[in-house]
Amino acid sequence: MIPGIHHITAIASDPQANIDFYCGVLGLRLVKLTVNFDDAGSYHLYYGDGLGTPGSIITFFAWPGASRGRIGAPQVSAISFGVPKGSLGYWKQRLEGEGVELQLGGSQSGREILSFTDPDGLQLEVVESQGSRGSSWPDGPVPPDKAILGFDGVSIMEESPEVTAKLLTEVMGFRPDEAGVDPHGYRAGGGEGIASRVDLISNRDARRGSLGAGVVHHIAFRTPGDAEQLQWREKLERLGYHVSPVMDRIYFHSIYFREPGGVLFEIATDTPGFTADQRAAELGTRLMLPPWLEDQRPGLVQVLPPVRLPTLGR
Repeated sequence: MIPGIHHITAIASDPQANIDFYCGVLGLRLVKLTVNFDDAGSYHLYYGDGLGTPGSIITFFAWPGASRGRIGAPQVSAISFGVPKGSLGYWKQRLEGEGVELQLGGSQSGREILSFTDPDGLQLEVVESQGSRGSSWPDGPVPPDKAILGFDGVSIMEESPEVTAKLLTEVMGFRPDEAGVDPHGYRAGGGEGIASRVDLISNRDARRGSLGAGVVHHIAFRTPGDAEQLQWREKLERLGYHVSPVMDRIYFHSIYFREPGGVLFEIATDTPGFTADQRAAELGTRLMLPPWLEDQRPGLVQVLPPVRLPTLGR
């Protein structure tokens, strides 16, 4: 059974603008400044709660100058962040004060939603959640009692949501969620809180999406460790999915496959976490490279654009 979402990875066109927005505006912690292990000449930026707890992590492949992508099926169409009960007024005031244009009037199962986009047009939402906090970040710009808890959930646009729903329910252990988007809202097995919700949005007539800035590259789901991940790999292969070999991402191990609609899914381990190569107090404070790229550091530093790291306690 899948416990929920591990992380979501999207594409950004300007690493500095991305850092300024996710740290300075949303108050997430930059938990890892590293490179794309498959494209070492570009940054891979990781944000989350104080320790980058699974379920709180949004990451970006930062490709300077990348053209805008197009949202369509099959793609993640919106990412929803959960915030503590009673804090939506704070978030409305904060976002407006930061010059973020809000799209008001939406609701989800009786809950008001604040909808907006990041600098690249990635569709985001803030909604009050009943989820519990993972690891707070007291040095951030948002008071801990108002800070983002993690993902509330994710919406995926599909031409035929029924086939993806079959994977979620019959293979991955999700169950229909009466509070979700009828009739295609689902919750991870046993999950009611942070990062457990997936809504499938039916859109059979939209143009197909294209990758680019402001578009989600893939969505990763959690598994506790390596043994469970190997079981998932064997199970998916038996069902006819083309699954990647296990890939070492230092902070977790990953396997990838395409769900029936075409969205790239990942199953990532909860361990070892972002303190694998840095102490908790030092997360996000300098460029970290995997061992197989460390000898390339001088050249990579010349190629990577300089970035200004977040000022704490704003």
